[in-house]
Amino acid sequence: MDPTDLVMTVARVWVGVVMLAHGLNHARSLDGTASWFAKKGFRFAPVQARVSAYGELAIGASLVAGLLTAVGAMGVVAVTTVAFWSIHRFAGFFVFRRPDEGYEFVVTLALAAIAVSTHGAGPWSVDALLGLEDRLNGWTGLLVALSGIGLAAVQLVSFWRRPSD
Repeated sequence: MDPTDLVMTVARVWVGVVMLAHGLNHARSLDGTASWFAKKGFRFAPVQARVSAYGELAIGASLVAGLLTAVGAMGVVAVTTVAFWSIHRFAGFFVFRRPDEGYEFVVTLALAAIAVSTHGAGPWSVDALLGLEDRLNGWTGLLVALSGIGLAAVQLVSFWRRPSD
């Protein structure tokens, strides 16, 4: 393993841990999450809350294990694109802006996921054990991760309207 593999493995696992934490946070109060989603303009908020919580848990587990890493990264890109467009862009760049945090965190997380997907899961991953490592990295990994933007667009067009303040 070279230093790049080590650093990218740490990045992959860390992004996965962050997604697991967000999924657990959403799942611990699905009613509260649904209420917040409704306030932010999402239709079918109870369904959105469940999809968000369970999706983030699955994405996080995928990245921590390095299983279908490009698909996990696509999920991160989709989630963070939805968060950017529906919440964070209105608050500006800095995460400490209130009432909603700025977009620096979600953009950084998306770019980290894209980098991990492009590099690949690395030798310490389920992808490597299954022989998928070289099939899901490089241009394929980049394109799979970036397809999360399209998934986010579908969700936003279908389920989100900016609430009138």
